[in-house]
Amino acid sequence: MKKIIIYTVILFMLMYPLLVGFSNYYLTIFFMMSVYVITALGLNLLLGFGGQVSVGQAGFLMVGAYSVAILSSKVGLPFIVTLPLAGIITGIVGLIIGLSAARLKGHFLAVVTLGFGISVPQIILNWQGLTGGYSGMSVAKPTFIFGIHFYYVVVLITLFIIFIIYNLVNSSLGRAFIAIRDSEVAAQSMGINVPLYKLLMFVISSFFTGVAGGLYAYWFSFVSPNDFTLATSFLILAMVVVGGLASIPGAIIGAMVLSLIPHYTDQFVGLTNLIIGVLMVFIILVRPNGLASIKKMSFKNLTFGKKVGNKGVIKDAEIG
Repeated sequence: MKKIIIYTVILFMLMYPLLVGFSNYYLTIFFMMSVYVITALGLNLLLGFGGQVSVGQAGFLMVGAYSVAILSSKVGLPFIVTLPLAGIITGIVGLIIGLSAARLKGHFLAVVTLGFGISVPQIILNWQGLTGGYSGMSVAKPTFIFGIHFYYVVVLITLFIIFIIYNLVNSSLGRAFIAIRDSEVAAQSMGINVPLYKLLMFVISSFFTGVAGGLYAYWFSFVSPNDFTLATSFLILAMVVVGGLASIPGAIIGAMVLSLIPHYTDQFVGLTNLIIGVLMVFIILVRPNGLASIKKMSFKNLTFGKKVGNKGVIKDAEIG
């Protein structure tokens, strides 16, 4: 049954441009879903599977986007080289942040990542010679053999990243992340190098986020410091929480649902944040494991703020 669902979803993704007549508006909606799916999966790897709180993902998106802009426009590198390099550069930035945060956790770690997310736009604004400052940077859209539409390239990359993360969390590396999340002391007693694995979490998470930022730059052919704000970081965090921590389907569902909301509410000031905030509170109170667990929902097991005990704690990776 799961395979049928997966194949149906993939078929829909391939047929989607034909269904909407290659409308740029509807393709952009689906594209933004893909960007947020990749970013939410990256954060879920860090937060859901690794237990490391980050509220600075917008900063990593911006690093990836500007890496593509600089490498493609100023250096002249092709798409096939630029996009992986954007991920690597963002991964190096994640390594630097991880080095300073390797021995931190909880709200201390959240503050460090928050500071990073706030500082990146300011660095870009003031480094005008490289980034264009307030004016932003234009990015040439890549061309592909046989005239393949960029949409299909994005779909292929998104599916490939989902496949990689699925296998990663099922590997010994993923199990080490989960062990650290559950208890750093117990993980260390089992011979797991906790600081090293925390660094790996940051590097891998930021790499995928950088790739998502690079795709964003290519799709819109322009990047500016206003594209990714602190609100973006909180939106990505909400996607992971609403979808379900430590759940790959949850991160995908949360990203798809919450990325749609702004398209219908942005004309009303403050309504987007209100809806997302209320949805987060509702999910945390009623369904702590997120939308991914809604198939198991019944009136008998709604929590409504009650203690959920061991059943409300995700002890193992929920991946399907």
